[in-house]
Parts: sequence; structure tokens; C-alpha cells
Amino acid sequence: MKQTPVIDKRRQRDLPQINERIRFPKIRAIDKDGGQLGIITPQEALRIAEEQELDLVLVSDKADPPVCRIMDYGKYKFEQEKKAREARKKQHTADVKEVKMRYKIEDHDYQVRVNQAVRFLKDGDKVKATITFRGREIQHSDLAEDLLKRMATDLEQVAEVQQAPKREGRNMMMLLSPKK
Repeated sequence: MKQTPVIDKRRQRDLPQINERIRFPKIRAIDKDGGQLGIITPQEALRIAEEQELDLVLVSDKADPPVCRIMDYGKYKFEQEKKAREARKKQHTADVKEVKMRYKIEDHDYQVRVNQAVRFLKDGDKVKATITFRGREIQHSDLAEDLLKRMATDLEQVAEVQQAPKREGRNMMMLLSPKK
């Protein structure tokens, strides 16, 4: 029976500070055009907001006295969500693209892999260069390491080595990230 008020308080805390939820003795009120209304009681500011068919929204509770603004809260919330969506759209996440080859790769095939890596790096993605061993090829891991180092030197204009060549089971891999 005593747990429900705690849930109600928690739910109350998550809700935005608008209209009747503003609990301060005095507030600094700003009208919808940005003009100062002065330091008044929340009830008085709420009455002014209701006359204009708008909401009283708490902008800053850290100020002394707290700052409230008269605005259309639904419109304000929509604008905030729109800005957040735009920011997410512009954000680019760096993916890890993989370039696979064998240590006995021919020169033209190697150049194709280097060009792929350059394209990935210019798009802002990281590149994981992997060399796969089959059967007894694992004895020649030194040749694979030389090939990865050669690739790192060929790509040093556009990339920096984030993780040096290392063996993981039947693979040897190296991680490259785009230069800033």
C-alpha cells in the first residue's frame, strides 16, 4: 500500500515541468516573443499563459529565481524532436570493412584490395585487412606479416595502423583507421 506514492513521485519527476507542475514561490517569466514579464508567482504566469492559450514551461530551474517561458509546449517538443532527428541523420558511424586476401596474392589482385581499402577509408570507415591460411600455409606467417606491412606502407597517405598485424587462429589481421 505504501509503494504507490513512490511510483507516483517517480512518474511525476519524469514528466516535464509545465503549467501546474511548476512548484516555486517566485519565477522569472518570459513571454512568447522573448520579452521579460518580470519576477511573478507561477499562478500569475499560468493565468497569462492560459489567456493566450499557451503553456508555461520551466526553462531553467538552476537560475535564481527559476526561469519559465510562455510557449506552445506541443510545438516546442516537436521542434526538439525534429532537431534530434536531424542530428542523428548527420551523424556518421564508422563501420569496420574487411579486405580479405591470401599471402600468395598476385600483384593485380593486391592492388584491387588496396583500392578497396582506400575507398573504405575515404568514406570514413575502418579497414580490417585479413589474410587467411589453409593447411600448412600457417608456417609462412612471416610472409603474411610482410604483406600486411606492405599494405600499411601503401596506405600511409590515407590511413594509420590502429592495430599491428597479429595472428588469430588461422588468420592474420591488421586494423587501419582513416587519418584525421
